[in-house]
Amino acid sequence: MKGMFVKYYKSSTDSINLKFFVKLSIVLVSLFFLTYFFFYIAMESVIHHRNEVIVPDIKGKSSLEALRLISENNLALKIKGFEFNDAVPIGTVLRQAPASGITVREHKIVRVIFSQGGESVFTPNLVGLPLRNAELLLRQRMLVLGEVSEAYSLKAEKGTVLFQDPNQETSVSKNAMVQIVVSAGNPPSGIILMPDFKQKKVDEAYKWASDSGFTVIVTEDLASLFPNGTVLEQSPLADIIVNDTTEIILAVSGRKVAANPDDEYLIHYEISQGGAQRHIRIVAIGQDGEKEVFNGLRDPGTKIDLTVPYEGIEKVRIFVNGIMVEERRLN
Repeated sequence: MKGMFVKYYKSSTDSINLKFFVKLSIVLVSLFFLTYFFFYIAMESVIHHRNEVIVPDIKGKSSLEALRLISENNLALKIKGFEFNDAVPIGTVLRQAPASGITVREHKIVRVIFSQGGESVFTPNLVGLPLRNAELLLRQRMLVLGEVSEAYSLKAEKGTVLFQDPNQETSVSKNAMVQIVVSAGNPPSGIILMPDFKQKKVDEAYKWASDSGFTVIVTEDLASLFPNGTVLEQSPLADIIVNDTTEIILAVSGRKVAANPDDEYLIHYEISQGGAQRHIRIVAIGQDGEKEVFNGLRDPGTKIDLTVPYEGIEKVRIFVNGIMVEERRLN
């Protein structure tokens, strides 16, 4: 009898629990649907209370003008991407979605694709190259050789590129023209050209000035990394015609010679034999950034020897015709 009562009691309890959970589930589901219903009604109310506007035509507009038109119509703008296009200036809208003339609600996002203009390339370094090699290099970079003019030169062989416009590593459009000046060789008698004294010892400048009847004004740069007595800058520049009224000014390294040779690093670089003159650039990199310690045209087989202080210098990079060919760590 007692066992039957316990069994009956448990069955009643289970029935009550089941009914409780069923009712709870119904209440929760009802609350969920009610919440969703009211949220839906609220959102529909907000959306349908937004004014309708017509999407403006922003194709062909600059980025600033496009943004102004979009903002005035209470719309939003989002950049979808960029494409190269030779016919459309950089920063101009190429396409938009939705298209202009379509009616949309306020705050609608208009996605646009902007023009990157014509595909750009960088101009190569042509200085020091023979004219034929310079033309081939321009073709490889999808550029065109423009006007070629000549100028007398003491520092470059006849037919060697002296100057270029635009300068090296300038961003230009494909098929852009590059104008160059090539050496016409040594000048005829009676024309005096300013020699290239940069990266050379000032004693050479003094000797030339003495032999040619010129006076030289020298200023010193005590912070230079170039060896003492090295010409850093000159006025006039090399290959400029000079006469007895020309004022010649040289900026020379005033760096003090280290008391202990072990405190300096010797940079030795030998230019390979054969070919034309090469443009050599040597850069020291350290805690204070990048400092140029050599920059000039040199003949094949030329040896370059110079020193830099160990203090504050971490590595040295050597560039030939604008291309890094070697990096040396000092530590």
